[in-house]
Amino acid sequence: MATLTTQLCGWGRYPVHTCELERPDRYRDFHPGAVPAIARGRGRSYGDAALNQNGRVLLSERLNRFLAFDRERGVVRAEAGLTLEELLAVAIPRGWFPAVTPGTRYASLGGCVAADVHGKNHHRDGSFGDHVLGLELILADGNRLPCSPQEHPDAFWATIGGMGLTGLIGEVTLRLAPLESAHVVVQHRPARDLEQMFHLLEPSFDDHYTVAWVDCLAAGRDLGRGIAMAGHHAAPDELPSALRAIPLEHRPQRRHSLPFDLPGRVLNPWTVRAFNALYYRRQGGKGRFLAGYESFFYPLDGLLHWNRMYGKRGFLQYQCAIPTAEAFQGIKALLERLAASRRPSFLAVLKRFGPQGRGLLSFPTAGYTLALDLPLRDPGVFALLDELDRTVLVHGGRVYLAKDARLSPAAFRAMYPRYPEWLEIKRALDPEGSFSSSLSRRLAMGEEE
Repeated sequence: MATLTTQLCGWGRYPVHTCELERPDRYRDFHPGAVPAIARGRGRSYGDAALNQNGRVLLSERLNRFLAFDRERGVVRAEAGLTLEELLAVAIPRGWFPAVTPGTRYASLGGCVAADVHGKNHHRDGSFGDHVLGLELILADGNRLPCSPQEHPDAFWATIGGMGLTGLIGEVTLRLAPLESAHVVVQHRPARDLEQMFHLLEPSFDDHYTVAWVDCLAAGRDLGRGIAMAGHHAAPDELPSALRAIPLEHRPQRRHSLPFDLPGRVLNPWTVRAFNALYYRRQGGKGRFLAGYESFFYPLDGLLHWNRMYGKRGFLQYQCAIPTAEAFQGIKALLERLAASRRPSFLAVLKRFGPQGRGLLSFPTAGYTLALDLPLRDPGVFALLDELDRTVLVHGGRVYLAKDARLSPAAFRAMYPRYPEWLEIKRALDPEGSFSSSLSRRLAMGEEE
């Protein structure tokens, strides 16, 4: 198969590595070789998880076929390169929706499995892997291993959240959730500080999707102020009369594109502070309203190439999770340090997590998660993130590997205590280390210590 050697990056545009690309049309075209390989879906992981410096990257975009769809049970079997956007186009008109979806519909099923992605309903429905009924794992020797919670469960739970390092994810069988309409009833509630924000995200909205935008430049008495957002799929009787006869139809989200890189100086403490003040005022006053599913679940997808906002150098997304008992103090300490740094995070998102999943390297843990976007303007951002790592560790938390580009091996091992179990299974499935990535080598994920 022809290959192309090129410069490649993740969605954060940092780091940029030299990789050898292959684009198979069928899984049978994959022939393991001496060069380590990693699969890549649509490039929506932020750091180096789908990069392979001086190694192979297997592009799965042509491996996107529907194989079966049980319309009565809402069960889909498809190749791992199928995107959520392609799934939604088929599922919604038939009354089904992904039980868990991340914040972009451009992610592939294989990527969702590998990162065990979560959504706005983790507190209620868990993560993506909780709804995967089975998958096919293509091993380095070319053999295909069917696995599920019942069949080869060790391989299954090492692959759920395993960052694509146990083998090439082939077919995925996924259980969807029933859907009555393509619209969402949304409620925005302003929070004056972090204490009120936590109160608004607590169990009174357990049956809703919930997420919060946080003004990360607010300090002092305003620390943690933001907008708590809750939503649920609209029932037909909650729709305007014009939509009740066609509840599963919707007007597609209007998409714009950012055609060039913004100058790095555009996002600075003054511009972000002004934007945050305007956003807090406008969004906090919205109250209760009806929205299309795209604007609620995938708001950033409406601006194609939005990562260009951060300039040519790119940005680092930092997402951590902190257990319930330590969550308030931990999130408070992170926001205080961030505000003091005067490094503007244009986007700061807070969500509540439910119980820890079964994936050995899955990110979510019962508590809260905070995600930050930090422009890569100078090396000082790395020192800041090292400080945030120490704060997260003090409070018993962890960093999300699908967003990471600079975590240390020691911090990774401290954050993921089930790593030794995962490594034992990884070695059994891939004894020659044929599946590796820039992420796995940076974190020394083939080593015990």
